[in-house]
Amino acid sequence: MNILFLITLIIYIIHIFIISTKSLHMLQQNRYNRGFRYIKWIIRNFKENFINFNLLFFIFILTILNDTLNSISSYLFILVLLFITYVFMEDRKKDVTKLPLKYTARIQRIIITSTILYLIPCFIMFINFDENNLSIYYLILGILSYLNYFIILLVNFINRPIEKIVGMHFEKMAKNKLASMNNMEVIGVTGSYGKTSTKNVLYDILNIKYNVYKTPANYNTPFGLMITINNFLDIYNDYFIAEMGACKRGDIKELCDLVKPKYGILTRVGLAHLETFGSEENIQKTKFELIESLPTDGIGILNGDDEKQLSYKVENNCTIKWIGIDNHNVDCYATDIDLSSKGTKFKVKFKDEKDTFDFETKILGRNNIYNILAGITLGKELGISIKDLIRAVKRVTPVEHRLSMTKYYDINIIDDAYNSNPMGCKMALEVLKMMPGKRIVVTPGMIEIGSKEDEVNKEFGREIALSADEVILIGEEKTKPIYEGLIEKKYDKTKIHILNDVMAAFPLMLKLKEGETYVLLENDLPDSFNEKIRSDKK
Repeated sequence: MNILFLITLIIYIIHIFIISTKSLHMLQQNRYNRGFRYIKWIIRNFKENFINFNLLFFIFILTILNDTLNSISSYLFILVLLFITYVFMEDRKKDVTKLPLKYTARIQRIIITSTILYLIPCFIMFINFDENNLSIYYLILGILSYLNYFIILLVNFINRPIEKIVGMHFEKMAKNKLASMNNMEVIGVTGSYGKTSTKNVLYDILNIKYNVYKTPANYNTPFGLMITINNFLDIYNDYFIAEMGACKRGDIKELCDLVKPKYGILTRVGLAHLETFGSEENIQKTKFELIESLPTDGIGILNGDDEKQLSYKVENNCTIKWIGIDNHNVDCYATDIDLSSKGTKFKVKFKDEKDTFDFETKILGRNNIYNILAGITLGKELGISIKDLIRAVKRVTPVEHRLSMTKYYDINIIDDAYNSNPMGCKMALEVLKMMPGKRIVVTPGMIEIGSKEDEVNKEFGREIALSADEVILIGEEKTKPIYEGLIEKKYDKTKIHILNDVMAAFPLMLKLKEGETYVLLENDLPDSFNEKIRSDKK
């Protein structure tokens, strides 16, 4: 019987490995519970995570409490394990994931610790095996499997001292490397939204004259910056553009202490991550940690159309340069904006120049003009001629998932999949509205806006009603405020389509298309906060 129980334990550990993939994925997506994001995800998705097929374990335990079944209970337990594992794997195939689980060194350390944690009770049971206690053994194993999300959270806590030591090691390496690169200067980019777009636009602009490196993808955390510095920066780089993300007070200051930027760009201050910041004031102060960390000979670029920036008193004597579109009492502003489906043309007036200059770009949307203005203002301060700035802006490439144009068969896709803020959504709808054809919006709405989430999504619905011919809402519960906003504007109910599987939106697009069709994917709903987006709920 010991051998059979050992086989059972081996199968159980394999089962744990498989079901832990989702826990690890969500932990990683939620920045390893930074700002309690992982815990909030568990709470948000409590029903999905705990009222499911895993309850079969407890039904099974109740069954084997009958002594007459004890002789075959191990076989039954193996069958239950295999069945639950199979159902889990099939269920995972239906998950809509934007970013896959990355088996980083940190994830590998968590896997090792969690494996040890699971092996301890298995080992104790095996060496003290008593057939009469089988139901107790299986109850314990069932509970540990059922609470896998919390086990992984516990492991994340247990590993904190290790991660702190690892972090200190990589931080020291990064700081030493930066200190040795005397000819390179750092540019920080932060804001509630527009960080990645601004970073990429600035990269394209500065590369007209300099050798520039930027943080890849969403490497905007302390570890992300350390990895970038230690693995990718070299002595030939003139500038390093560091995107800086935050979800609580002090996050930007921590990044600034690491890379010590001389230049800083603050995009816009909005409601993104209001839930984790706690208040709009906290967001405002956190974003300005970048500007207030610059040296006195540094330069900060601020947006003169953003009331949250205009109203803030900067506690730093560094040079501040203002940009704007509506506000012309700034150092650089855009006028005569011509937005079209093919790109954007506009004129730029620099405060210290007599002439006005013509710029054009392939990227879409009024919001991207702010990103360009920030880039050319800093580029001019760094010695790039206006002629070269014009040439650089013309060759700026659209950023993937940020108002980039792609094709799905013969449908034009306006991919704004990484946007999830009120201002960005409004700008994206403006882009859609000027498209010459049938217009469709696909969206699950905006998240992480705390108590204002329903309010901004309802307003989003009202704005969609003025811009789109058809609407595809992803997630029935989550999109109720959008639906209410649409109905408030007397939008045709037959033009509203509600799905629980974002992938089902694509074949629906093909059915809805008429001639030249444009579809706006306004769909930044991270895997970590997604409703149960499953085709089996249709």
